[in-house]
Amino acid sequence: MEFKNKVVIVTGGAQGIGKTIAEEFQKQGALVCSIDKQPGVYFTGDLAQQDTLEEFAQKVITEYGHVDYLINNALPLMKGIDNCSYEEFNYALKVGVTAPFYLTKLFQPYFSEGAAIVNISSSRDRMSQPQTESYTAAKGGISALTHALAVSLAGRVRVNSISPGWIDTDFTEYTGADAVQQPVHRVGNPMDIVNMVLFLCSEKAGFITGENICIDGGMTKQMIYHGDCGWRLDMSLDMKSKNRIGRKMYEKEY
Repeated sequence: MEFKNKVVIVTGGAQGIGKTIAEEFQKQGALVCSIDKQPGVYFTGDLAQQDTLEEFAQKVITEYGHVDYLINNALPLMKGIDNCSYEEFNYALKVGVTAPFYLTKLFQPYFSEGAAIVNISSSRDRMSQPQTESYTAAKGGISALTHALAVSLAGRVRVNSISPGWIDTDFTEYTGADAVQQPVHRVGNPMDIVNMVLFLCSEKAGFITGENICIDGGMTKQMIYHGDCGWRLDMSLDMKSKNRIGRKMYEKEY
């Protein structure tokens, strides 16, 4: 087993993609240290709090003495310009950008030879739906942080990020329009992301660093125009609805 006895840090490891990442590493013999606000993991705490990060890092180093892989996966708050407060916006950035930065800083002296960091970003780092500013800003931040850390840690730690598209964390199999709208004709599941995490941590990815890999079934590569391939824009929608931006774009283009 390639990851036998490797020390793996997973943030947001209690559910969703993070839980699956932790489980797959454990199947391969890794020593997984997950942190989450939800109970039932190696360390329970709020990633937005500096003392939590420091206590978590100290516990890992005291017990294991080093870190092989750091997977920054924790989910930031998603709220928009209309309803997101100053405090909530900064909370999202603390979880989504500050925590990955600070954990990397805390573990920097303890990364083993061949260590790797994988940051979980989102396809929303390059495209958006209305009213998602806190989440989108955090994901854009972690994508940029990835290439910055890759250069700063050059020769010591490889750093890459993954931008998932629609991933159903319950492994639901969709049919009809939900599936067919994706160029691969299905919705993603956590293993689509986990397989890339495992690859990026492996020796097979030894020549890859500073990269962002988008895993979204091709959705961000698909141009969408009114009347094309069955797509329609409903012009009856209220300008105050979440589709107001799309309506403005339509009126400009047509």
